[in-house]
Amino acid sequence: MQAERDLKKGLIHEVLPVGMLGCNCSILGDPVTHEAMVIDPGDDIAEIVAILERHQLSVKMIVITHAHIDHIGGASKLRALTGAPVYMNENDKFLADHLSVQAKWLGMETPENPGIDTPAREGDILRVAGIEAHVLHTPGHTPGSISLYLPTEKKVIAGDTLFQDSVGRTDLPGGDFNQISSSIRGKLYTLPESTIVYPGHGATTDIATEKRSNPFVRV
Repeated sequence: MQAERDLKKGLIHEVLPVGMLGCNCSILGDPVTHEAMVIDPGDDIAEIVAILERHQLSVKMIVITHAHIDHIGGASKLRALTGAPVYMNENDKFLADHLSVQAKWLGMETPENPGIDTPAREGDILRVAGIEAHVLHTPGHTPGSISLYLPTEKKVIAGDTLFQDSVGRTDLPGGDFNQISSSIRGKLYTLPESTIVYPGHGATTDIATEKRSNPFVRV
């Protein structure tokens, strides 16, 4: 588990790999108001709740970067526990509606489809207390993939669009390599080069490094 605190703003940001595929779930919290946003609660809800309780955080928003089962699987459970609405891009509804197919691929039980309480669209700004996340529609891994840019924190939570030295796979239903390349070049690589990238799996990276050396999408 990776934990960090922005010393200037005091933002709480904990990253917890959850589920059998190690999806990076981000817990963002305001240390003053104790309000929180949880991104991609794919599984292991008890562990997510333990982090929330340790920081005395109240979840006000659940955000899904895309509707693959490892990112969305625990959203219904977390909503039931917290009452927080689920935000997701509408273009991934067809994937959420077929969680049983995804579960069969992985040999696991089918989680409840949380649906979409509030659509997350390009240009939206999601605010929870001192947390401000700009929605970037970054299709390619899935049609409704989004990334969340936090300009004050100089971070982007990229879902499965951009990884350290890699990009999201595009051979699954709705995937498109030309789209993901366009999303990365047109949306992510235009962010300040010092921006830290929090991918959906694996280690963090930064925009400058990926522009220079990512073997799949270079400038």
